[in-house]
Amino acid sequence: MIRRVGAKISADNTCDFIVWAPFPEKVQLEIQGWKRAVDMNSDQYGYWFATLENITPGTRYKFILDGQLRRPDPASRCQPCGVHEWSEVVASHDFGWNDSEWQNIALSEMIIYELHIGTFTAEGTFTAAIDKLDHLLALGVNTIEIMPISQFPGSRNWGYDGVYPYAAQYSYGGPEGLKSLVDVCHQKGIAVILDVVYNHMGPEGNYLSDFGPFFTDKYTTPWGKAINFDDPYSDHVRSFFLQNALMWLDEFHIDGLRLDAIHAILDNSARHFLKELRQNVDELQLKTLRRHYLIAESDMNDVKIIQPYNNGGYNLDAQWVDDFHHAVHTLATGENDGYYSDYGSVADLAKAFRQAFVYDGAFSLFRKRTIGNSPAGQRSEQFVACIQNHDQVGNRMLGERLSQLVSFEMQKLAAGVMLIAPFVPMLFMGEEYGEDHPFLYFVSHGDPNLVAAVRKGRKREFRYFKWKGSVPDPQAEETYNQSKLQWNYHENERQTRLLNYYRQLINLRKNGAFGLFKNTGIKTDIDEKNKLLVIYSGGSKDQKQLGAVLNFSKKKHRVKLAKRDQQWCKIMASSDQCWAGPADAKEIIKNEDVMVYPESFVLYKK
Repeated sequence: MIRRVGAKISADNTCDFIVWAPFPEKVQLEIQGWKRAVDMNSDQYGYWFATLENITPGTRYKFILDGQLRRPDPASRCQPCGVHEWSEVVASHDFGWNDSEWQNIALSEMIIYELHIGTFTAEGTFTAAIDKLDHLLALGVNTIEIMPISQFPGSRNWGYDGVYPYAAQYSYGGPEGLKSLVDVCHQKGIAVILDVVYNHMGPEGNYLSDFGPFFTDKYTTPWGKAINFDDPYSDHVRSFFLQNALMWLDEFHIDGLRLDAIHAILDNSARHFLKELRQNVDELQLKTLRRHYLIAESDMNDVKIIQPYNNGGYNLDAQWVDDFHHAVHTLATGENDGYYSDYGSVADLAKAFRQAFVYDGAFSLFRKRTIGNSPAGQRSEQFVACIQNHDQVGNRMLGERLSQLVSFEMQKLAAGVMLIAPFVPMLFMGEEYGEDHPFLYFVSHGDPNLVAAVRKGRKREFRYFKWKGSVPDPQAEETYNQSKLQWNYHENERQTRLLNYYRQLINLRKNGAFGLFKNTGIKTDIDEKNKLLVIYSGGSKDQKQLGAVLNFSKKKHRVKLAKRDQQWCKIMASSDQCWAGPADAKEIIKNEDVMVYPESFVLYKK
């Protein structure tokens, strides 16, 4: 029998406390300020439960295991004093929502903006993020993707060290702050995707093993023992995380979940955890009458993730496509070490633009094995593409953004490639104006030995790359502060131009200017020597057609786009002077070649 875990309070101040702990012989409930602990009852499946009266929201509690270990609730909804201290009772359903008319945005129409609450604003809170929503609306963003906010140790962390999956980080504003942000987003027409981590737990404050077999020795992950999704007792571990996902979608009105590194969710059950999750969300949708998206991060290039149930798939809505990022990044920067050694040609970008995967059953020299399978037949909105994200920026040694690695013209070219591509585009916070503060890796652990291990591990991560310099101290507060957005782009003419450029591209995309790249076959012409890529939408000579020329070289080139007597009209050119470029591209092309300036792109329609 599966039970709902956590502390659930009713309107009459009666509260049910339930925890899964199959190994302890005795579990007690300790209420802060009470003289005696309360003995809890158990069932045959290892759930312990107690119902108490006169419990109010804000009441703090712990569990006592076998009379010795005092531990916070693994399903705590709030940890006001950090990961080692008391859990707090939260009233789940009494928030005054104002989004009853909200309907989720179609995935194919999303313009996603990934942000980290702690560094998105100077204050680093959910409330402060609300003040920046009008900026995002003016940009054309209609979806935000929030990096993990489950309670982590200290006040500085990317969020992937969370140890209380049900508790919104208290220093960000806790559960009420998150609900307020989601509510305002919906009122303004912005969908909210939350990044969740179901492949590992952080090291500090992780007391799950004191309660039961949440982890297994059967597999290992880059972060240690794997979460137990298929060993003995796994039914209840799976339920713990399934309940968590449904909580975010139902109680917090989150529109979708980004599932971190699903290749590390190791499960050989007849029904994979991800499929069970999707089926649970399917049932929730019948209740909420809203679409809830599940988007996977995966390095497997396996379409099983997004294929329907009847094809043996998990039926997730979309997945990140790293191949697209790597293909653009290597051409833009010239970097070719580490995993970038598998990319770098114009042909790679052409393939990524056509079908998302470069590695579709191809051999990877870096991984020394064959990677992926064919994405043929998948819809373009099933792939999320970017030119920057938290991983690809923050996992650089010095956290450099693209604005610190390439020229202004190349920034515009990279943005153009992403926003005309058929996939769902995702921007990383600050990208739209060329933020030049880095985004670094930062933590605020309390255990000195753990801090030393993190510092050592961080240095080890860069062994495949040729980056020079010293690794910034992840524990230092200055590392965190350096990573905050500056928001002073209006004082910088180039940053303002870049912002307006992004706005124009996004506006054109939302109005269907690039739709033919989605709705018809894509053809490409490749010139490796001159670093040129020509992209055509499919269709016969009598149909409307798009033609884009991308020049990744430092020289200008003339490119034949049209056959005789075909007339092409310019939609967008990154080299135009209105975007601080060197010269305007011609408005009309007929019986002549297209002039494409260095590190630029131009898009025409027939």
